[in-house]
Amino acid sequence: MSNRLKDEKSPYLIQHKDNPVDWYPWCEEAFRKAEEQNKPIFLSIGYSTCHWCHEMAHESFEDEEVAEILNQGYVSIKVDREERPDIDSVYMSVCQVLTGQGGWPLTIIMTPEQKPFFAGTYFPREQYYGRPGLKDILRKVLELWRDRREDLIRDGEEITAAINRASTAQKDRPGNLLSEKELLRKAYHTFKEQFDPVWGGFGGAPKFPAPHNLLFLMRYAGEEGKNDALRMAEITLDAMMNGGIHDHIGGGFSRYSTDEKWLVPHFEKMLYDNALLILAYLEAYRITGKDKYEDTVRHTADYILRELTDSQGGFYCGQDADSEGVEGRYYVFTPEEVTAVLGEEEGREFCSRYGITREGNFEGKSIPNRIGRCGGDGGQAETWEFKANQIKKIYDYRLKRSSLHKDDKILLSWNAWTILALARAGAVLKEERYLDAARRVREFIEGHMTDAEGRLCLRYRDGEAAFRGQLEDYAVYVLALLELYQVDLQKEYLTEAVRRAGQMRQFFEDAREGGYYIYASDAVPLIARPKEMHDGALPSGNSAALMVLGKLAALTGEEGWREAFDRQARYCAGEIQEYPAGYSFTLLAMTDYIKSNL
Repeated sequence: MSNRLKDEKSPYLIQHKDNPVDWYPWCEEAFRKAEEQNKPIFLSIGYSTCHWCHEMAHESFEDEEVAEILNQGYVSIKVDREERPDIDSVYMSVCQVLTGQGGWPLTIIMTPEQKPFFAGTYFPREQYYGRPGLKDILRKVLELWRDRREDLIRDGEEITAAINRASTAQKDRPGNLLSEKELLRKAYHTFKEQFDPVWGGFGGAPKFPAPHNLLFLMRYAGEEGKNDALRMAEITLDAMMNGGIHDHIGGGFSRYSTDEKWLVPHFEKMLYDNALLILAYLEAYRITGKDKYEDTVRHTADYILRELTDSQGGFYCGQDADSEGVEGRYYVFTPEEVTAVLGEEEGREFCSRYGITREGNFEGKSIPNRIGRCGGDGGQAETWEFKANQIKKIYDYRLKRSSLHKDDKILLSWNAWTILALARAGAVLKEERYLDAARRVREFIEGHMTDAEGRLCLRYRDGEAAFRGQLEDYAVYVLALLELYQVDLQKEYLTEAVRRAGQMRQFFEDAREGGYYIYASDAVPLIARPKEMHDGALPSGNSAALMVLGKLAALTGEEGWREAFDRQARYCAGEIQEYPAGYSFTLLAMTDYIKSNL
């Protein structure tokens, strides 16, 4: 029998609708039941394309014994982190404080008042190589809940208080704040120290693309004449482009690489990564004029249009790492498969070009890649090319061989990044179909992702828009509207951008202390109301808000926008003093504003 998730729209929640666990979505009914029955809450947060979320689901949440423990002793709640980034942000900060790390699936045990006293990520069902098993954890917590409940409640209160202090406290700031130029210089030197000169990227494995870091380095090279900043960006872009993290058959990039040379990815593909990578490769093309960067932009944009586009115009979240329950199966090949599709001569040529060998490079099979096959300078010595006919045959074979789960919900902020990327790509490459796709998404958002009160909605799926938009939704959507305005010079885009930016200030700004909260002032409150600043896999809402305010101040010339930018710039500058390299999009926003006012 299906549980309470059967009527949800989230693909992640629907994946768990047939679990024997009596899951609730995040709702008052669940908290009321926990309070009435005096049970702790087991909260599990993940997303539908997450490999380790699948692993924990198969091992534990489909297991009758685990389900019996949860159903008898707990009230269990499932949350899609992509639908509720506010809940994920609050409880991920708990996990990071308690364990020093985070990730998904996120596992939280808390009181009926939503106050956490235990946190972790993936747990196997049974104890495994020193890692505690979920069954043992659940039983031990129930024992403590029975015998030492007041201690757990007190722990929850103290952890909640600590999270609130951390989310509201101003960071210790030196007497003299670093200037904008000093912040840029400090970030540049940090990237230089961490740079891998052989394989690109920063630090060791795993390596994440972080396109906004590369955009910062390219901008810094242009502003300060630092050729080595451009060199760091190019080496990284080339290595990613040639590596297995890049899908050479179907286009697009996986979320991150598990090794130092970008060969073996974590195979899930996310819309936001690919939108931001379009911006990075497009900037590299604009600066250098190298065809390989234009080709990569097109390869990536075409992937989005072909595989992630809804019939109504919006873009889906992404594609799974697993096919038929095996990570990466969809993407790997043997030489025999290739020659069966292309014939002996073309098959050998293809295998040689894309590193497909009998030994393989991933669990006995080969991830197509161009590592070491593009000349000594990362690809410029040999023209970046692929034989379209061969690629199409292999692509068609791959589609028939197996399939990927697709997360087909439409998130506003991720779609806004894609509008921005496609609009800019269309303008730079003179490609009208990219511009048309960007315009169509904007029309979709206005027609399907706004509520009766004129507020933005965070998610759309299966005919339903849900969840009030959060800071990132408003800030990035305004950036997308401004990009469309700069391309088309249609006044309606600027008018709408001004209106949405006004809503952003009204519902999210902390007018007293500075900065912008992640969720709106009239939202149902959580145990904390954080302001996120760090530019991680995505630029933060606060850095996007800073860029919005700077662009509106420059475009409109209105004093109100300039004052709002100054307030946000002071707040951001104070927050990033210690480690500016972690806030590269904030630095881009600062330099954008300064350049526009020269």
